[in-house]
Amino acid sequence: MSAYQQEGARQQLASEDVFAAAAAKLRGKRPPRHPKLREASELLRQKEPESAERLLSVYLNQYPDDPSALHLMAQTAYGLGQKEKAEALFARCLKLEPDFTAARYEYANTIFQLNRPSLALEQLDVLLNDDPSHVLYLDLKAIVLSAMGRHEDAMTCQRQLVGLHPRSPDIWIKFGWTSKSVGQSEQAIEAFRRAIEFRPAYGEAYWSLADLKSFHFSAEEIQAMQGHLARTDVSGEDRMYLHFALGKAYGDEKNYAKSFENYARANALKRLSIEYDSGWLARNVAKCKALYTRDLVQTRAGSGCDTPGPIFIVGMQRAGSTLLEQILASHSAVEGTAELPDISLLAEHIGEEIAPKFRSEYPGVLAKLDAASLREFGESYMETTRFRRSPGRPFFTDKMPYNFLHVGLIHLILPNAKIIDMRRHPLACCFSNFSSHFKFGALFAYRLAELGQAYSDYVELMAHFDAVLPGRVHRVFYEDLVRKPEAEIRRLLDHIGLPFEDACLRFHENRRAMDSVSSEQVRRPIFNESVDQWRNYEPWLGPLKSALGLVVDAYPGVPVAGLPDH
Repeated sequence: MSAYQQEGARQQLASEDVFAAAAAKLRGKRPPRHPKLREASELLRQKEPESAERLLSVYLNQYPDDPSALHLMAQTAYGLGQKEKAEALFARCLKLEPDFTAARYEYANTIFQLNRPSLALEQLDVLLNDDPSHVLYLDLKAIVLSAMGRHEDAMTCQRQLVGLHPRSPDIWIKFGWTSKSVGQSEQAIEAFRRAIEFRPAYGEAYWSLADLKSFHFSAEEIQAMQGHLARTDVSGEDRMYLHFALGKAYGDEKNYAKSFENYARANALKRLSIEYDSGWLARNVAKCKALYTRDLVQTRAGSGCDTPGPIFIVGMQRAGSTLLEQILASHSAVEGTAELPDISLLAEHIGEEIAPKFRSEYPGVLAKLDAASLREFGESYMETTRFRRSPGRPFFTDKMPYNFLHVGLIHLILPNAKIIDMRRHPLACCFSNFSSHFKFGALFAYRLAELGQAYSDYVELMAHFDAVLPGRVHRVFYEDLVRKPEAEIRRLLDHIGLPFEDACLRFHENRRAMDSVSSEQVRRPIFNESVDQWRNYEPWLGPLKSALGLVVDAYPGVPVAGLPDH
């Protein structure tokens, strides 16, 4: 091992566990003392929340005010996806023992996950008041601030973290992501390279460089990545990221065979690490088609909150939604926000808290709700998104792509909101997904056949809404937008009811911060080089074409026949 490698290994050993060490120390401040609670804690560590819940329920019946038991039960509820129950348990625990720092930290994270970031910040500030340099508190605060669109404030936290832990590759990579969000590409590149300096085989740092889109790897960097892959001590996750990065690197060199080979290896490794039910989306499409009939939408006419403000941009990821949002956000009447979780969290709440009262499930329960309930849900959406909007802008975007599954819900609770379906050629869109890595969501993106099926399911559902709600969804095709931008922008603004503004054509001058994968691309003028990029990989897209079937041939239309009948 060379002196450089020895130093790199020493630095990695000294720095890579900054977060794990902080978490262990936090847990160690208040270990459970009762044998039953230690047993429950071990069950949670072994990822057996159901068994832990049974044990803790018995214990809490006898000792209902034990803070340690309440803390463990809150962790159990969170692990079971019962976030609202977890929130209540954490709150009760802290009422009994306000100095229980581990519980307060987890409480802050839980209420953040429930889309109450301002309250989460209040809890984090309590923690930071006592321990202003705690890595977990500062890190979560940066995450919350970014989610609120306060990227410069998040950058302040990140600067503090790199100052406190200058040899931590994990902290440098987070600093790089925030730098990218605020448009500081050179600073992001430097941060990712610092992460690699301290952890030479850090695959995610290489992929973060590749994900900058405008970045091109040097021959030395490509050789370094290949060298890491030749080692036997590199983790599966690092290998996955390195293959994604090499896919981008070889694509830039126009070596498309090698590029696809690396993308295929990366996706195969990713698919092994996740659980995905390939029939889930199709079943949900079927439920939506069964529920949202013309009769239902007609009988619910006039229900919901009548505000016209929200503009929902839906569709498949990598279809051009970031470009569309940036164009709209450059209009003086439109606030650009982000991929907001509010609708999916509302659907989750309806499914978990409301549906059981009617012995139903989401979305079927919506047929049982009255006009007042639908209006209340619409008003709740407007309230939870209020902090993201500036005074004086009557419209705001919500570009969560998978809201296409909730078009019916949106129509019922916000009948005057605008719904824009951003659509891109199925082979182009799907391959762009296949050549990307997503931190969250898009679980269908890692096998070509599953990608094709998901795209077909999406087209099927949107065709259904076109039939039962004609004219409700305005469709924009990516290819038209990049080839004749002014005409398409005018058509879009006419649909929303806004006058044309030249600033929408100069969207790349808009310096707002954003977290999107495409953030760098939309800071440049429109270019159409990516429209047909998928064709370079066409020889290897057979499984994708087969899964898409007639959807490819019919594009930009929809097959009259041939869509799956779920």
